[in-house]
Amino acid sequence: MSSNLSDIIENFIKELLEANNYSAVEIQRNILAQQFDCSPSQINYVLSTRFNNDRGYIVESRRGGGGYIRIFKVHSSMEGELERILNESIGESITLNKSSDLLFALEDRGVISQREMKIMQSVLSDRSLNNISYDYRNIIRANLLKEMILASVDAD
Repeated sequence: MSSNLSDIIENFIKELLEANNYSAVEIQRNILAQQFDCSPSQINYVLSTRFNNDRGYIVESRRGGGGYIRIFKVHSSMEGELERILNESIGESITLNKSSDLLFALEDRGVISQREMKIMQSVLSDRSLNNISYDYRNIIRANLLKEMILASVDAD
């Protein structure tokens, strides 16, 4: 699936959420797939990569003839959310993909700027950590990410 189509579908769903004041949006996978001339599995791909818990969404799905997808944007206090992010989402170790998802979610919520997100992604990249043993990269990535998030939040 081209990332361009993924971006278009993601933006469409985000516009639906915005139009509904970020309350739940209910859509049918097959209708959405027809609208974008793609397979339902491509819709699943966008949902699983762009609308997951680390990005601040909950997706409920019911399959079958009357099946639907319900998407919620999670709203919570930043203090509690920050604690959850540091302890649960990052923990002792985090992969490059998960760290990227988390940074997108923080940027989307306005916790960090797009510039901060890009700088953090660069610092956390495998290219930046290439002199570090692969076994330790995710541990170091988690430590760096926690420190950058805390520094970013403290700067405000």
